[in-house]
Order: sequence, then structure tokens, then C-alpha cells
Amino acid sequence: MSTITPERQQTLTGADYPVIAPGHNFITVTEKIANIVLARRTPFGWLVGAAITFMMVMMLLYTIGYLVLTGVGIWGNNIPVAWAFDIINFVWWIGIGHAGTLISAILLLFRQDWRTSINRAAEAMTLFAVACAGLFPLLHVGRPWLAYWLFPYPNTMGMWPQFRSPLMWDVFAVSTYGTVSLLFWYTGLIPDLATMRDQARHPLVKKIYGVLAMGWRGSARHWHRYETVYLILAGLSTPLVLSVHTIVSFDFAVSLIPGWHTTIFPPYFVAGAIYSGFAMVLTLLIPIRKFYGLEDLITLRHMHQMAKVMLATGLIVAYGYLMEAFIGWYASGYEWFMMRNRALGPYAWAYWMLILCNIVIPQLLWSKRIRENMILLFLISIVVNTGMWLERFVIIVTSLYRDFLPSSWGMYAPRLWDFTMFFGTIGFFLFLMFIFIRLLPMISIFEVRTLLPQAKVRTEPEGATAHD
Repeated sequence: MSTITPERQQTLTGADYPVIAPGHNFITVTEKIANIVLARRTPFGWLVGAAITFMMVMMLLYTIGYLVLTGVGIWGNNIPVAWAFDIINFVWWIGIGHAGTLISAILLLFRQDWRTSINRAAEAMTLFAVACAGLFPLLHVGRPWLAYWLFPYPNTMGMWPQFRSPLMWDVFAVSTYGTVSLLFWYTGLIPDLATMRDQARHPLVKKIYGVLAMGWRGSARHWHRYETVYLILAGLSTPLVLSVHTIVSFDFAVSLIPGWHTTIFPPYFVAGAIYSGFAMVLTLLIPIRKFYGLEDLITLRHMHQMAKVMLATGLIVAYGYLMEAFIGWYASGYEWFMMRNRALGPYAWAYWMLILCNIVIPQLLWSKRIRENMILLFLISIVVNTGMWLERFVIIVTSLYRDFLPSSWGMYAPRLWDFTMFFGTIGFFLFLMFIFIRLLPMISIFEVRTLLPQAKVRTEPEGATAHD
């Protein structure tokens, strides 16, 4: 494959880098992506990573089993901090899932070609993050086997859910988001599943991919129907990017708690979700790109663009922090006490750490050299994910542990089972990613092929022959 010389690289901006390295053709693109899945020998590094994350999944299952048998008292939740690690982690995981839908749906509608190499992995990340997020409110209710009470179904007692509660809205928003994201992801997989069917040599593997491809033959009728459905699903997914985290923010904004009762929460939460989502995409793709040698398909163009989106959303989040402080000062009373306590009280370390992680360190992304240094970009993405988790910790804990009455004040400290639950979901998320990478093409084969020069439709000048 031809590469870009160091002298030429110095003059390039992020938008000047190719979306796919020169020298590829239809065959090389197909083989490079498909062989990762169809290789007979599983890489040793994959086995080590899958084993570690599987042990973390076992830790999660043990924690859930102990929690169901004993009760939510094993967590550190107390009065007044009744919402603690479980809701912190719920909001954090839902936020991480936002980048997948943004990359897939919104960038598709805006015809951004740099999405093609990263959209498949980002969509899978969305599904796995939603699965992790759904565990926390389900277990937080205390009796998860009665969670069906949240759904409006006819019953003899005539009891219906409280539809004026934003917690009820969460059930519908998150379930809709997960369903549409799953349909969008699977629809995009169908042409590639057919490619895997045709590339596979083992009869059983060929049969499995053939069933999943649902009879795809690549005819004009198939492509017409595929593109119609894919565009409709993209249109349905786009408002979900804004609505889901807006509704999650209503869990806080419709209350009267100081620090929560503010109209800035919906846009502030949406920007934060995209911020953490893109950070997680970088956290996953930078090691995958290196391990599987995909630098010619996931190029510096993708790294630049994702870093710029992170920088832009990070500035919106910084504006949200500034407005929070201003609203607290302007409102005075309880709001101003909450802001001063957040910055100077017992949990001040968390507040200033989030400022460092979410505002100060990401400013390094203004530098082109930083955006092109994969190690630094990877470290910054981890810092941003840590900072966004701290943001949820600060929003929830520092607004609750000082109640309106000093007699109701109380400190919060997480327990061992809070951490095993949290790190267990991280292991569950990464284990699902390992399975996805091994069984399905992590990059969209047919979409990458459309970027090749051979895929461009050329109109021959009048009078030209085929030989010409």
C-alpha cells in the first residue's frame, strides 16, 4: 500500500488525510476485513483480553446474585443519598451509547464519508452500553422480578404507572433507543453478512451467515429496499440522539433539588453524552486499529475528526459548567450554597478533578500533533471518560448529601459491592466487544468499498470507445 511521506504529512490538515489509504481495491478491502473473522486461528491477544473480561463478567453475575438475595442494602446508598452509584453509572452508560447513533445516523444524513470505517463498531458499542445501563435502574428498584409493573398493561387492580414521572419516561425512551439502534445496526450488517457467507469455507459457518443474511443476493431490488429502510431508520434514530439524554436529564431537572432544577440540563446532558461517547469510540478503536493493523482503513482522518468533535462538545460542556455556577450565584440561597459546597466542601476533590479532566486536559486537542499521537489521544479519551463519570458523581452526590434541613445531612461512601457492580459492567461491555470483533465484521465492508476510486461512476465523453 502506498503511504504518505513525512514531508507531505507536515502540510496536511485533518480534512486532507484520505478516508482510506491509497492502493486498495474491492478484493483487498473485502479480504482484509473478512479475514479478521474467518481466520482459523484466534489471536493470542484476543484470547487473553476475552479471558480477563470474562472473569469480570463472572464478578458482575456474582454481585447481581448476591444483590438479589440480600437486597440493595449491600450498596452504599443511604438517606439522603438514595441515588448513588447505580444512577451515576446508568447516566454514564447511556451517555456512552450516544456516539454510535450520532456517527451512524446523523453523519449518514449529512453524507460524511469518514463515518464508514467506524460506524459499525460505534453502533455495536451503543447496544452494549445500553445493555449495561439497563441493569442499574432494573436492580435499583429492589425487586427486579416485578419490573414489569412499570409497563402499562391491563390488570385486575386497575394500577397504572405514573406517566408524569420522568423515571417512567426513561423506560420508554431507553427501550425505544435500544430497539431502533438494534434494527439500524442489523440492517447495516445484512450486505456484509452475505459477503461473509460467500467468503466462508466451512459449511456450518457458511450456513449461519447465510441464515443471518436473509437471502441477500445484491440485486437492484435488494439494494433499493435496503437503502430505503436504512434511510428511514437513520431518520428515526436522529431525534433519539437528542431525546433520550434529554429525558434522562429530566430525572433531575423536573425536581426541586438545588443543582438539578435548571433548564440548562437537557442540552448540557446531550453535549456531555456525545462527548463521552466519542471518547469511548477512541478508547476502543485506537487499540483495535493497532492490534489488527487497520491503519489504512481507520486513518488519521478519522482520528482528527473524532478529536475535533470531542473538542467542540467539550467546549459546550465547559459552557454548561460556567452557566451552572452563574445560575447558582444569581439565584443565591440554596443554589448558591450548593455551588459553594460543591467547590469547597467535602467532595471538592471530585469537582476540581472533573474540571481538570473535562475542560483543562482536552484543550490539548487544539494541537495537530496531539491529535496525531495515538498514545496521547488514547490517554485523553480515558481522561474524558473518567471526567464524565465524575461529573455524574458530582451532580448526584453533592446535590443530595446536604438536604434542606441540616438534621437530614449525611455523607456518602461507596462500598465494595458498588465497585464490583461498576467494574463488572465494564467487563461485560468489553467482553461483548471482544465477541463482536471475533464473529462479525467490525468495519462495514460494502460502505468502505464505495469510497474506492473504482466505485466512482464515470461518464465517458461523447464518441469515446471502451478501449479509450
